[in-house]
Amino acid sequence: MLTCFQSLPVLVFSIMQAPVPTPAQLQAVLRAMRTARGLSQAELGRRVGVGQRRIAAIEAAPGRASFDQVARIIAVLGGQLSVGASAVDAPARVSRRKTAKKASRSERADW
Repeated sequence: MLTCFQSLPVLVFSIMQAPVPTPAQLQAVLRAMRTARGLSQAELGRRVGVGQRRIAAIEAAPGRASFDQVARIIAVLGGQLSVGASAVDAPARVSRRKTAKKASRSERADW
């Protein structure tokens, strides 16, 4: 499953130089790439090695598909997939983690 969207929100998917940080955006991009190439779901499935119903399920909920399947679909559609940290979000997330302090036992006992 593509856990990048839930557990690692700093990661973004880039397809043809366009960041795709959410499953909803990936859904639209996958459909647009397929239709721009004039492929049906059945034909794309044949080229990827899965059935039409699996392609429909991936397009409907790409965040629930395996990374491997999404990567294969993008490759078959002529796109490139790269995963990287967002330059804007990464420093803010790191600084918040550094400032968060876990309460010691004596501090918890004061409650």
